Amino acid sequence: MRFSEQKKLSLHENSVLSNNELISLITGIKDFTIIQNILTSADNSLKNLSLLSPFELVQFKGIGQSKAIALISAFELSKRLAEERTNAMTKINNSLEIKDFMTGFFTNAICEEFYIIYLNHGHRIIRAVRHSKGGLAETAVDLRLILKGALDCNSTTIVLSHNHPSGNVNPSNEDIKITQKVKTAAKLMDITLLDHVIVTDHNYYSFADEGTL
Repeated sequence: MRFSEQKKLSLHENSVLSNNELISLITGIKDFTIIQNILTSADNSLKNLSLLSPFELVQFKGIGQSKAIALISAFELSKRLAEERTNAMTKINNSLEIKDFMTGFFTNAICEEFYIIYLNHGHRIIRAVRHSKGGLAETAVDLRLILKGALDCNSTTIVLSHNHPSGNVNPSNEDIKITQKVKTAAKLMDITLLDHVIVTDHNYYSFADEGTL
């Protein structure tokens, strides 16, 4: 199965292309049977496919190193685009908006990552930075670096957010302790901790909404 050069050139309408066609464009693979075998092995999930390493990809018939790198590069560009789009939202009003903002940052993350969103007094986003990246179940948090970041960009309000790759949205005892430590330390410097939002693939937990902030 192949599609026309005209369709290839109409990439501004790429929403009409199937996953098979897009992967074919990225990798140059013409045999759709090969592509479908790869997708089937990933349960037809692009997220699962994006988690495969170059070594795992080259195990498939028709996938060499260059094609594997092309596919992985496409997924990385997609992740960066999602981050740029989330940064376009300039104001935070509630926990749902925090979750929506952070979802792009956590796309395809397989380890815990801890982010700080720095806001001005009108709750407009100044910047969001990854504070740390850990293992499957935890990540390190440094109070001094968090507060230094706020002072460096004149932020008066901060939001904490991290992901739970396990899918369990409930905060751990360590999550609770960290939240209280940051809140107490920030208050001493007239900086408000607005919320701490834990994000999973299908849910989120807001310390502010749950009254645990």
